[in-house]
Amino acid sequence: MTIATQTRSVVVEREIPHPPAKIWKALTQSHLISEWLMANDFDLRVGHKFKLRGEWGGVLDCEVLSIEPERSLSYAWDHDNQDPLYALKSVVTYTLTPTDTGTHLRVEQAGFRPEQKQAFGGAHAGWKQFLEKLETVAAIGG
Repeated sequence: MTIATQTRSVVVEREIPHPPAKIWKALTQSHLISEWLMANDFDLRVGHKFKLRGEWGGVLDCEVLSIEPERSLSYAWDHDNQDPLYALKSVVTYTLTPTDTGTHLRVEQAGFRPEQKQAFGGAHAGWKQFLEKLETVAAIGG
């Protein structure tokens, strides 16, 4: 008998008054990612393994899964932790949709187990802050 493990996703959406090309640049250039998300060794290649290094000292192991230039980017986002409540294997997907006034950006982080309520809430709040910073970085760096 197999027991299905249900997971939840954090979804945060934001209207950004910049064209998709500017948002894409902020999402895919390592030095800009460092300004709004975390220090990293990102490279825009499917299969590229990279690390995100949080200010709190944590390291996330990531791998680029798919790329559709100026439309969609997804990568694995894995955080190993001794405490199973904080260990997380997830996928982050950014979807960019052009609008009359800029870009609709949708971020989904999928893979939270039901018992990970604190991590789920933290990710929801964290993505809102990250996207606020991303908007600023896109305005300057794009």
